[in-house]
Amino acid sequence: MTDQNLLSPVRLGDVDLPNRVIMAPMTRSRAGKGDVATAATAQYYAQRATAGLLITEGTQITQQGQGYAFTPGIYSPEQVAGWRGVTAAVHAAGGRIAAQLWHVGRLSHRVLQPGGGLPVAPSAIKPDGQAFTPQGMLDYETPRALETEEIAGIVADFAKAAENAKAAGFDAVELHGANGYLIDQFIRDGSNTRTDRYGGSVANRNRFMLDVVAAVTDVLGGGRVGIRFSPNGAYHNMSDSDPAATFGYAAEQLNRFNLAFLHVIEPLVDNHSMSPPPGAQRVAGLLRRTFKGPFILNGGITREAGDHLIATDAADAIAFGVPYIANPDLVERFRRNAPLAQADRATFYGGDERGYLDYPTLDAA
Repeated sequence: MTDQNLLSPVRLGDVDLPNRVIMAPMTRSRAGKGDVATAATAQYYAQRATAGLLITEGTQITQQGQGYAFTPGIYSPEQVAGWRGVTAAVHAAGGRIAAQLWHVGRLSHRVLQPGGGLPVAPSAIKPDGQAFTPQGMLDYETPRALETEEIAGIVADFAKAAENAKAAGFDAVELHGANGYLIDQFIRDGSNTRTDRYGGSVANRNRFMLDVVAAVTDVLGGGRVGIRFSPNGAYHNMSDSDPAATFGYAAEQLNRFNLAFLHVIEPLVDNHSMSPPPGAQRVAGLLRRTFKGPFILNGGITREAGDHLIATDAADAIAFGVPYIANPDLVERFRRNAPLAQADRATFYGGDERGYLDYPTLDAA
């Protein structure tokens, strides 16, 4: 046991945090015209700036990487300028903020894609479910499998997004390698049936992820780059025949980049949307032991559980998602052991300021 808890300071790579309470990335689908972060976006994050670190909603690196209507991008000059307003507001409020860099892969629809083309993926495997598009909910389509020679271009898109994040004033970036999106699709054998150098063995399936990490750390340095995994997440029809081997290899290989953090979704509660399927082997402990850098856990964790996980060295920080929607002053509520407000799920995605900017702090309430 250590004497550390959620309110203790910590250093993640090159970024010093006043506490270990991380705001998890959460899609809110409120970007403006041109998928630009707005003044409301800036206010939303600045309201929550007492978090040790804010991680933004998934931010598409290209139009091809977009899978949902009204999500922000970071590939156009206007988008970079919009994010610059967000980081300035957060820094003025004393906070630190990382951009989550995102390519959804197969979880898109042609109405969101450049030129109306098919979404791309490691393999032409259609996921269940529907895409949230400007035309409403539309069934996912069978994606187009990427040609081997196309993959380097997507790696370059991630690197360019990292350059844009730096220009926008972000303190760090997180690569979205979780929840069934493109990096995750390459890593797991349930979505990757390729026979080239990016498929087959554990090493080959991790190659795309490691190529992206190498490119982004070349831009920003390892100390300002993190990555998020969901090794057992079944969401979006994801699966892997041996998560311990697949993600254990990933964690070991990541050590050479001296990353700011590894962020792992492995819920402690079985009713969480990202819970492992029944009988699944939990691997967070293995990844904690394998990865030599700072380790963040996420998934339905309470304040009490978070304090215990940090005190027992199971994690260095804890990411909180839904509680941050209705509790902009979550750190202060933890400090006072105060009750948490409950979020209105009807206003999670899209809409106006209601359910976005109007949740009061403890003192205001």
